[in-house]
Amino acid sequence: MTAPHGLRPAPGGGATSLGRPGAGWKQRVPVFAAALWWGSLTAIGFVAVPLLFAHLPTAALAGQTAAKLFAAQAWIAIACGLVLMFASRSGEQPVRMDWAGGALFFIFAGVLLALLAEFAVAPRIVARENLKLWHAVGTVMHLVQWLCAGTVLWKTAALRSSGPS
Repeated sequence: MTAPHGLRPAPGGGATSLGRPGAGWKQRVPVFAAALWWGSLTAIGFVAVPLLFAHLPTAALAGQTAAKLFAAQAWIAIACGLVLMFASRSGEQPVRMDWAGGALFFIFAGVLLALLAEFAVAPRIVARENLKLWHAVGTVMHLVQWLCAGTVLWKTAALRSSGPS
């Protein structure tokens, strides 16, 4: 029995291996980390938090819960960013800024936004200091971080199909 176009039997039989020979966990980890980062931003910022404000009895309770979710998401973003930075290394060679079609710029920008949101913006929102301004800043930062993570996911997924750059 022949495998469908683009799929090859994995060594040892059984499951199939996508792409070229040797496409193993080192090629999958960056895609997984980018997907987790982008997915967590999507789920928390665009689904969970709006649902909190729609269904919890008070906006204050929803805000407190949202702050905890955003803090957890910031740490997920930082961890995923670190995994992606380590994945960009190839053995003893220095990191190349053109790895995954220039994804490193978006990784650095997204992690910086996560750090700023967690340690500069969130404390001001929790303290209710100029709430309208800091909430708007936090919203824009979340959206830009979401775009960065989405770009990283797009570029790392392309890396899997075309080989290392």
